[in-house]
Amino acid sequence: MTVELNHTIVASRDQRAAAADLADLLGLEASTFGHFDVVRLGNGVSLDFMDVPDLPAQPMHLAFLVSDDVLDQVLDRVQGRGLPYWADPMHTRPQQLNTMSGGRGFYWDSPDGHNLEVLTRSA
Repeated sequence: MTVELNHTIVASRDQRAAAADLADLLGLEASTFGHFDVVRLGNGVSLDFMDVPDLPAQPMHLAFLVSDDVLDQVLDRVQGRGLPYWADPMHTRPQQLNTMSGGRGFYWDSPDGHNLEVLTRSA
């Protein structure tokens, strides 16, 4: 049997809002499962958002491999909201895309401080 990631829990101050925000930016739907708000990705992995009212400053990095068309759509949504984004994970190249691994990508922060990334080619 191979090992695959099935789901991970994403801590948030408002799980419903956080799941809806990410789903909207990625062009996906959010749903509920038990006491979680869930964003299901195309490869079967789910991000299960959970309320953590006193959320400590421990941001996660979540990277999403997408097609060129989807990257353009996410970028349009990020820009449409006036959100800052960066070409690099350290946030030193604002409002730019990167061309790492021969593809394109960028980073932005979730409302809970998680470092989110979309990329068209993995390393």
